[in-house]
Amino acid sequence: MTAQGSDPDLDHTASPGEVAPTPPGDTGTWRRLSAEPATPSAKAPGPVTGGVHRFTDNISLRARLTLIYGMLFFAAGSLLVLLNYIIVAGLLDNLNFTMPNADPVELQLHKTAFIESVLAEMTRYSVIALVIVGLLAVGLGYFVAGRALSPLHKITRIARRLSERSLHERIALGGPDDEIRELADTFDGMLERLDRAFDGQRRFVANASHELRTPLAINRTLLEVALSDPEASADLKTVGRTLLETNSRHERLIDGLLFLAKSDRELDVRTQVDMAEVAESVLSQLSDELEKADLTLRTDLRGAAVIGDPVLLERLVANLVENALRYNVAAGEITVRSGIYEGSPAIQVENSGPVIAGYEIEGLFEPFRRASGDRVKSGRSAGLGLSIVRSVVRAHGASVSVWPRQGGGLVVTVRFPAEHRDTAASAGR
Repeated sequence: MTAQGSDPDLDHTASPGEVAPTPPGDTGTWRRLSAEPATPSAKAPGPVTGGVHRFTDNISLRARLTLIYGMLFFAAGSLLVLLNYIIVAGLLDNLNFTMPNADPVELQLHKTAFIESVLAEMTRYSVIALVIVGLLAVGLGYFVAGRALSPLHKITRIARRLSERSLHERIALGGPDDEIRELADTFDGMLERLDRAFDGQRRFVANASHELRTPLAINRTLLEVALSDPEASADLKTVGRTLLETNSRHERLIDGLLFLAKSDRELDVRTQVDMAEVAESVLSQLSDELEKADLTLRTDLRGAAVIGDPVLLERLVANLVENALRYNVAAGEITVRSGIYEGSPAIQVENSGPVIAGYEIEGLFEPFRRASGDRVKSGRSAGLGLSIVRSVVRAHGASVSVWPRQGGGLVVTVRFPAEHRDTAASAGR
């Protein structure tokens, strides 16, 4: 499989929000979303105003608190210097100056010069001391603000790390029973309720799916026995085959629900997996279906090492390829790529198919939701394929992007975190 060159203007032929289709013979060029034209703003802020807004927007709470501490200290210090100046000036003015045989006017001039000299020296040293002590106070304020905000940093770190698969974690903040401790305890209580709700939902789906498997298996056996009867009438066989097909669809639905419940949990297995090998295995398993569908398959599978659950990752790729296979057009095409996309391990599946509006993309990831047209009426799937894809993507900390393809179809790109690549490379050494 070799990657051929592509037209540099290719990505600009699609309308905004669409991806240009892969030209014949080109498999190695990743499909990227066309950049939407920038719309000029009504009124751009001036350089000074914009700079002030950017500065205030980007400054941290710790820095803001430090600035407040510093301004309050300098304000209080300046007031203290002013009061000290007034008090010392009053005390010096009340002193009695005597000089033998001195003229009163000359004596008053000497007194005034002396007071001004003392006040000038006192003010100069007071300002120097205020600046030095103020800088020390700002540094101390920065340190104290960091210590005061450290519990909030802990809460933020845990909140960022949490997902529906790791709701069992708690902040468990110690220290005095203050406002921050109350916030952390409230957050822990919310996590406890969410954990119970998600766990109950997953257990319900898994238990219900297991319970439904048994009657469906019995129904399938009875139907197969009835169809194998040579004395069965043609009408009975027609009804039996219809019921068997319906039963098979329900079994696929149950299997999808079970897999969805499994993929919604935290990963139990973490091994190094090459997405190129996973894609090759999936395409080999689906080779018969691809041949029967009379679709053109293009592949460009390059190494993309990630850390994750091999079973879940194989199901992710299989669901993407099956989705591209089921919702395609006659004499259509499917392109599967794997490798490093924008610095991260990724896999991309592109397929022709019916035209899908951009506002319908998000609904495709909801369970039992399909887009308009054939997807609504289709009985070829249970409507869980992309829902399982999203669950597996979330379990691996990855991201999935779905773009409409110009002329019909979809382009689905799954990007794993860049640290997966580095971790996999370290594990391979």
